[in-house]
Amino acid sequence: MCLSCRTNRTIPDLSNFDHLIQFQRLQHAKQWLVHRLLRLGLPVRSKFDDPDGGMAFDFLAEPDPTFKESAPVMTGHAQGLITINIAEADDAERERQRKEMAEPYRTILGHFRHEIGHHYWEQLVQGTSHLEAFRARFGDERIDYNAALHAHYSSGASVDWHQNFISAYASAHPWEDWAESWEHYMHVVDTLDTAHAYGLSLYPLGGRSPNLVTSVTFDAYAQPDFDVLMKSWLPLTFAVNSLNRSVGQPDLYPFVLTPVVLDKLRFVHDLIWSVQG
Repeated sequence: MCLSCRTNRTIPDLSNFDHLIQFQRLQHAKQWLVHRLLRLGLPVRSKFDDPDGGMAFDFLAEPDPTFKESAPVMTGHAQGLITINIAEADDAERERQRKEMAEPYRTILGHFRHEIGHHYWEQLVQGTSHLEAFRARFGDERIDYNAALHAHYSSGASVDWHQNFISAYASAHPWEDWAESWEHYMHVVDTLDTAHAYGLSLYPLGGRSPNLVTSVTFDAYAQPDFDVLMKSWLPLTFAVNSLNRSVGQPDLYPFVLTPVVLDKLRFVHDLIWSVQG
């Protein structure tokens, strides 16, 4: 099997046609994920090859509702094992959960990037010289995780969460702040890579602000300077949001990058480059 498929530990019953379609969508997103992780120079190993430091995926379907003792499938991560509820590959169900969780952005690929962020925290931060720098930016991960999540889902995020976090969920616990920031960094680099592949340049006619001008002339996966990435990223987000509004769609990029959030993304960037170097 290819490297991506070697990370599969459990797959759903593919004799069920709905499961087959959902699994195909999940596999496509995971192949995309693995390819981009390799381009970032990150270690990608299956638990079958490296039980302690590798990754594995369980793709699970919700149990038959007639079996009331069965627990629902929860997407999550535990020591390199990533569980994905295959219902996330159903557009209607994902939209329902997006509204229920008050999330402006919820995608299959985003789930993979978020959960793999937890894995790389264990591989690159936990027990290393980077841990104190992590705590200085994201907080102390030793606070009770279950209690923090319970408080988040009971009371919600603070009204000013936008100042310090990339998403409301990121404010729940330092681990989730890290995973959301990791996911976001991967979105940025991959989108800039696509912009580079299409030779995108922006020279707006409607204003003179240099903040709206960019030309993505570099390989984002080979760009060690975080500021260069951001210099192209922000004008690109202004442009794609304007395009979406022109056809009556919500912003493609519904995020605000404050100085605090940018510092967290820079930390992710620098850490990845320290692994490459």
